[in-house]
Amino acid sequence: MGFYDRDYYRDDQPGFQLRGPRTMVGWIILVNVVVFIADGLFTPTPSPNATTICNILACKSYTLVRPWLWWQFVTYGFTHTPFQISVMHILSNMLGLFFLGPAVEQRYGSREFLRLYLAMIVLGGVAWSALCMIQGDRAVTINGETFYPMMVGASGAVTGVVLLFAFNFPRQMLLLFFVIPVPAWLVGALLVATNLFGQAGYGDQHIAYSVHLSGLAFAGAYYYFGWNLGRVTGRLSFDWLKRRPKFRVHSPGRDEDDGPTDDRLAREVDRILQKIHDQGEASLSKQERRTLEAASRQYQKQRRDDR
Repeated sequence: MGFYDRDYYRDDQPGFQLRGPRTMVGWIILVNVVVFIADGLFTPTPSPNATTICNILACKSYTLVRPWLWWQFVTYGFTHTPFQISVMHILSNMLGLFFLGPAVEQRYGSREFLRLYLAMIVLGGVAWSALCMIQGDRAVTINGETFYPMMVGASGAVTGVVLLFAFNFPRQMLLLFFVIPVPAWLVGALLVATNLFGQAGYGDQHIAYSVHLSGLAFAGAYYYFGWNLGRVTGRLSFDWLKRRPKFRVHSPGRDEDDGPTDDRLAREVDRILQKIHDQGEASLSKQERRTLEAASRQYQKQRRDDR
């Protein structure tokens, strides 16, 4: 099998095809839009205490101390303010993800991007709920009805994605407010500064700045320390129980029996290319990079021999 016969190099087939998004960013946007539309259809008159999709999926100030509700630390990040109130909430988040997310996903790989995105959502929800408990931001009773603070939105993860874009492509020019051209590093710096000022009390107090700052902090640490969440989850899996055949790259001077066959090399290259597709090139080990170099030399040699 040649490199261009593999799934990630195949051209689209002609004719009409019904399929889902091709990227993880596309899937995330699709889930957010579906939840937003469903909430609008089944929520004709939104109310803080109404049994609606938004209210059920939202993170509450008491979520942290109720373990049976910890799933809300994920679901709130795919839920937004109902369209009867404002469409700008979901629109601003999804536009930022749409324009800057694909480059970050390509840099780290689709699966790693999803792990990173979910980690920032969970961390933001936990930080916000913990801060509510610390500040005593509990229930408020109005006219005999009790209201608890709640929080929705993907902005914690999206701000983290924007900062990762700024770290990886600092000189890339972006349009601030869709008008002013500025380098990506300046957008990242402004994002951090405005959220710090907001958390200090100089911004719209309806915005959960603590969630944004949690996403920014995690993204900064992720980039600075060179983390890879796939390696962490890999250690937590049971893959180590499986016996894997030893793989050695053939080099001149070795016995043929000591090196891999063409089929084994092709299978290993397949695995490595799939890993790059899922987790990004940064996830490769030194041995895997040497394997790709060896495969490339062998491929070039075969091309010269075929001439």
